[in-house]
Amino acid sequence: MPKLSLLRTVIRSNPSFFTVRADKNGLSSLLLRESPRFISTEAENQPPKDPPVENSFLETPGTGLVYGKLYGITRNTLKTDIVNLLEGCNLTLEDVKVDYSRSFTPLGMMVQFPSRQAYEQAARVISRRGRLNRLERADRSQWDILTPYDGKTVLLQGIPRNAVPEDVERFLSGCQYDASSIQIFLRAAYPDPIKMATIRFPSPTEAMNAFITKNRAFCLNSQVTVRVLQ
Repeated sequence: MPKLSLLRTVIRSNPSFFTVRADKNGLSSLLLRESPRFISTEAENQPPKDPPVENSFLETPGTGLVYGKLYGITRNTLKTDIVNLLEGCNLTLEDVKVDYSRSFTPLGMMVQFPSRQAYEQAARVISRRGRLNRLERADRSQWDILTPYDGKTVLLQGIPRNAVPEDVERFLSGCQYDASSIQIFLRAAYPDPIKMATIRFPSPTEAMNAFITKNRAFCLNSQVTVRVLQ
């Protein structure tokens, strides 16, 4: 009996320590209940985490470079046009590559920005231009696979199907170019495939001179279109 009296005293002095529950037989049992002051969570003991940096996933690890693809360009759009358009983004001509299709139709401009801030500045510039252009995020792999032509490569379109490298050399008579760089190939077109050739020149000036002097001239019996690849 003294033990029961002691238990009643403890319960009365600490009502939150126990709770009484009646089972189906009408018997009461005592259950231990934790006091709220003893409850703690692991999260409460951890220091608060810093908020994530907005758009940090855009940056290339180790370099901080950010890549974007600019749509809405034409065959006549130059790399200098893009650098001038995005003035204030700290771009050079080496930060711009043209994404060409297999038929050398320009699909867009890949741009390498020195920082996330430069990319965001470019996005603001493009948004002010309305629907003329569109800038989308890209990654380093899209940049790496593109060939930089740098205004030094000339594309000949519409050369005769039976043309050989010697015919291309005669067509380019008077121009300075690397004869070993001549590549002739076919590309799908309607109604028939079209024959093309690319030639590397020592400088953009020499490539532009070939465009000025040879565009719409004839190779054998076919009129040839000359373009400078960016």
